[in-house]
Amino acid sequence: MQHISSDSVLRNLLVTISYDGRSFHGWQIQQNGITVQEVFQNALRNIVGEFYDLKGCSRTDSGVHANMYCISVKIAHPIPPERLKAALNRWLPQEVACLDCSEVAPDFHARYACKSKRYVYKIWNSDTRNPFLNGYALFYRYPLDAELLNRAAQDYVGKHDFTSFCTPDKRKMGDMTRNVKSCEVIRDGNLVTFTVEADGFLYNMVRIMVGTLLDISSGRLAPDSIPKIIAKKDRSCAGITARPCGLYLDRVNY
Repeated sequence: MQHISSDSVLRNLLVTISYDGRSFHGWQIQQNGITVQEVFQNALRNIVGEFYDLKGCSRTDSGVHANMYCISVKIAHPIPPERLKAALNRWLPQEVACLDCSEVAPDFHARYACKSKRYVYKIWNSDTRNPFLNGYALFYRYPLDAELLNRAAQDYVGKHDFTSFCTPDKRKMGDMTRNVKSCEVIRDGNLVTFTVEADGFLYNMVRIMVGTLLDISSGRLAPDSIPKIIAKKDRSCAGITARPCGLYLDRVNY
């Protein structure tokens, strides 16, 4: 809740952070575990002495990481943006870093002003696990043909109803159409990376897209099955929901 006197002048700030999602139950405040929003809000309160309403650019699930996460917040405190960045980095836990802070237009909203987001999903594809990627990439021991999966992934590109790639929950079901601008699967040694950019994403959408590609790789689904799955608008037709550990919100474009 905001506590602002009637004569306060509000400034709208855009704060960019990155975080290691292993320690958090996602972005949004919950009763059953610590979240990124909670620790950020507490750090901000320690600096400016008040609670302010935070607008996050996206919801992220438990265990999901962010190379770039954006927050807009209107505050009455006169602290300069560069000083706020330094202060946040003193108060935030080691798993979270403030990358930038700047003043933006009064009507800017971290979520609604977003034009596109890019996600990256990392897969360690080897018969031996990498202990240094535990919690940061999916360990997948079976063969993966990155070129085959890259060709299949191109069927995600375009404006489609992605109902088949969304986990049903209690959230209000609105327009399920999203415009996927690009997809790519590449291999660098044992690391296979799936990158996707879209104007928006549904709940678990990227993880289901990855899981579907893994099911194509295993032979459970045909390489040309993605257009048919999209057309079905049925979650049961798509692949598994890949684990959250390999997923990163990589970039937010305004």
